Amino acid sequence: MSVLVVGVSHSSAPVSLLERLALDADGAVKLAGDAVVAPHVEEATVVATCNRVEVYAEVDRFHGSVEALSRLLLESAGESAEAMLAHLYVHYDDAAVSHLFQVAAGLDSMAVGEGQILGQTREALRRGQEAGTVGPALNVLFQQALRVGKRARAETGVDRVAPSLVSAALDRAADQHGPLAGRRVAVVGAGAMAGLAAATVSRLGAGDLAVVNRTPHRAARLAEEHGGRAVALADLDAELASADVLVTCTGATGVIVTRDMLAHARAGAHRPLAVIDIALPRDVEPSVAELDDVLLIGLPELAEALADTEAGREVDEVRRIVTEEVTAFLAARRQASVTPTVVALRSMATSVVEAEMERLESRMPGLDEAALAEIRHTVRRVADKLLHEPTVRVKELVDDGGAVSYAAALAELFALHPEAVTAVTRPEVS
Repeated sequence: MSVLVVGVSHSSAPVSLLERLALDADGAVKLAGDAVVAPHVEEATVVATCNRVEVYAEVDRFHGSVEALSRLLLESAGESAEAMLAHLYVHYDDAAVSHLFQVAAGLDSMAVGEGQILGQTREALRRGQEAGTVGPALNVLFQQALRVGKRARAETGVDRVAPSLVSAALDRAADQHGPLAGRRVAVVGAGAMAGLAAATVSRLGAGDLAVVNRTPHRAARLAEEHGGRAVALADLDAELASADVLVTCTGATGVIVTRDMLAHARAGAHRPLAVIDIALPRDVEPSVAELDDVLLIGLPELAEALADTEAGREVDEVRRIVTEEVTAFLAARRQASVTPTVVALRSMATSVVEAEMERLESRMPGLDEAALAEIRHTVRRVADKLLHEPTVRVKELVDDGGAVSYAAALAELFALHPEAVTAVTRPEVS
């Protein structure tokens, strides 16, 4: 059995698509329920946020299961496969484990290090447990992912990285164009990074804050929270004409501010504009930097500036923690995969010893209990010694990545019946 992830997120799809994919709790439970009855899928749950929808499943075959889960995601969006397929991503087995740990640690979030995703991961596990779609495999995986997320936040300051990124961008703009207090600021987007930007410019005393987004209610909610005003994306040109600072972080897959658009909007304006593009992929065409009085600050420059700062070191430390935890989890999983075979082998040896002792007793009825006990002890020691080296070696060899083949070879060499191996049950879901 292996772990499979099929999903779509801010890193692979435009916001407009994510909005159509958005699932409430009931929708997530239904999707997981549909997934678990698909061919080759044994367990399933769904991580659903405003920036991602991901189906996690325990499967016994890759191709059939990935096709089934992809189809379910496409159907949930109400879009054709041709329109949606390019935005889906797939992670399988070891890569799926690594992806979930990165998600829980905040490394895969639009706002790196944000803590909300840890609660959303916990909620996905709880929903799956209550609905009965999560079994032992996903339970163990998600429990460990939650521990990784907690460890990352307990041992590092990763939750301060995103605010540091926004602050560094605004500081660079202030160095060029003066303090932000009293200036007109337009924030394009309404996600986590947009929220951080709006909160920061509000705290720094911006004179006017416009929150621009294609979804009116999201723009209104963020604007109201920080004393700003909501603006439709269609009216962005008007905001560009009067803004002193533009912050973009939409998560769209194409640019939303082009050189020609900005030049046209600011025709006749003779005051500087700081354009801060903290979206991935970029929201702003790089050539806007060629316009007079326009300062473009993008993620590459900010990432380089933060690389040698405390914030950059915190991200590197979280990556190290995730790598360490993934390695340990996969090693433990490989060890566990061979355990049923080892247990079945030792059970077989015990049965052989008992059968031979019964045969000996029937052929030599005159042996007293003391002699029988000594013989039984000696035969068991011989069996244990013969089995010790192969069972120790097979546990060592699985760390080389060959858990399934070594376990299968051991079962084949000792003619273990498949039912004897599968009878070694896994622990119940806690």
